[in-house]
Amino acid sequence: MATDAGNPMPRFPAGFLWGVSTSAHQIEGAVDEREPSVWDAFTAGPGRVKDGSTAAVACDHYHRYREDVALLAGLGVDAYRFSVSWPRVNSPGGPEFYDRLVDALCAAGVRPVPTLFHWDLPARLDWLERDTASRFAEYVSLVAERLGDRVSKWITLNEPAEHTLLGHALGVHAPGKQLLFDALPVAHHQLLAHGLAVRALRAAGATDIGIANSHGPVWAASEEPADAEAADFYDVLLNRLFAEPLILGEYPCGLGELMPGDVESDLKVIAEPIDWYGVNYYAPAKVGAPHGTEIDFGGITLPAELPFSVREIEGRPVTDFGWPVVPEGLTELLTTFRDRYGDRLPPVVITENGCSYEGIDDQDRIAYLDAHVRALHRAVQAGVDVRGYFVWSLLDNFEWAEGYARRFGLVHVDYDTLERTPKASYGWFRDMLRAQG
Repeated sequence: MATDAGNPMPRFPAGFLWGVSTSAHQIEGAVDEREPSVWDAFTAGPGRVKDGSTAAVACDHYHRYREDVALLAGLGVDAYRFSVSWPRVNSPGGPEFYDRLVDALCAAGVRPVPTLFHWDLPARLDWLERDTASRFAEYVSLVAERLGDRVSKWITLNEPAEHTLLGHALGVHAPGKQLLFDALPVAHHQLLAHGLAVRALRAAGATDIGIANSHGPVWAASEEPADAEAADFYDVLLNRLFAEPLILGEYPCGLGELMPGDVESDLKVIAEPIDWYGVNYYAPAKVGAPHGTEIDFGGITLPAELPFSVREIEGRPVTDFGWPVVPEGLTELLTTFRDRYGDRLPPVVITENGCSYEGIDDQDRIAYLDAHVRALHRAVQAGVDVRGYFVWSLLDNFEWAEGYARRFGLVHVDYDTLERTPKASYGWFRDMLRAQG
C-alpha cells in the first residue's frame, strides 16, 4: 500500500484537534494496586486470551507515565485521549495517579482528554443491573471534582456497542457472557449511564462533553433482497442502535420495546445534549443473509442463529489483524451520518483510527494513516463538521482477547524490558502535525 507522498497533506481548519489515544487496562499494568475489574477475572480463565497473557504489567504506564508524556510532547500532539480506570479510582492512590498524569500533561502542553469508561468495569458490578448506571454517575462526579480544574474535554463511554456485543452477547470479551439478544439491556444501561454522566459533568461545570462510538459503513453482499435486509439489520445494530438514542432521542426500528424500565423517561436522560460526537473508525462491514452455519469473523466465531453473516471484503489489503484497509469508508460513513441526521448531528471528532502492523519501520502504518487522514479531509470538504482526529494508539499494548499479538502503536514496546522505541509512523505523524502548523 503506497502513500500519496507526491502530494502534500491538505490543511485542516484552524483549531483542528490532533491527538493519540490509549486506554487504562491496555497500558497501565499495576493491577495489584487497584481493585479487580471484569477484565482481570476474564483473563484469569484458560483459553480466553489467545496468547495466554494478562494485563498485569502491560506497558507499566502506571509507573512510567512520565516517559510516555515525554513521547507525547515529542510527537507534538494537541491532546491525549486516555481512560480513567474506575477500579483504580476506587483504590488507594488511584485518584492521585490521575492527578499526577494530568499535571504532567498540562506541563507538557498536551490537553488531557479522559474517557471515563473503557470496558474495565469493577468486578463487583454488572451492566445487566440498572443500578450500575447510577453508580457510574457517582464515580463520574468524583473524577470531575478531582480533575475538573485542569480537564475541560470529556468522553463518557468508549464503544458501548463492542462492550455489549463482544462481552455480553458473544462472550469473547469480558465479562464473557453469551446472551445474544438478551444482552440488549446492557446497551440500554450503558446509554443511560452516558446520559447520567453528562448530567454529572454539567453539574461540575463541564462544557465540552462527547462519547466515543464505533461505526462503519455496512455494505450488502449483493443486490438480493435477503442480503439487503440482513445488511440493514446489521447497520441498525452497529450504527443506529448506539447513535439514534443520543442524537434523536429514540431507538430505531422499535428496539425501544425490547429495552428494560421506563424507556421513554430514560431516553430523555440518554439524549442529554452533547457538545460533539466521537467516532471510532476501522473498516466497513460486508453483510449478507445468514449461512445457517457458524462464521469465523476476524477470529471471532459468530453463531449460526444470527440473522446475518459477515463476509470478506475482497480485493483490499488487510492489516496484520486481517481487517480490510478501506480509507474511503471513513468519508462514506461521515457523509452518511451528515445526510441521515442533518443539523441534529453534533460536531464530530474521530476518537480512534489506526491499524495493527509489526515492525518499527512500519511503512504500512504510515500508508494507512496517510490515506485515512486524506479521506477525513474529503469529508471536511464535503461539509461534515469534523473537529479532531486521534490515532489509535500511542503505544503497543494489551489488545484484549488478542493479548500482545497485535501492535497498534506509534511507539514500539518491548514487553520484556518495557523499552519504548518510536516507530517510523511516529516520525511521520510528528512531521505531518508540524506541517499543519
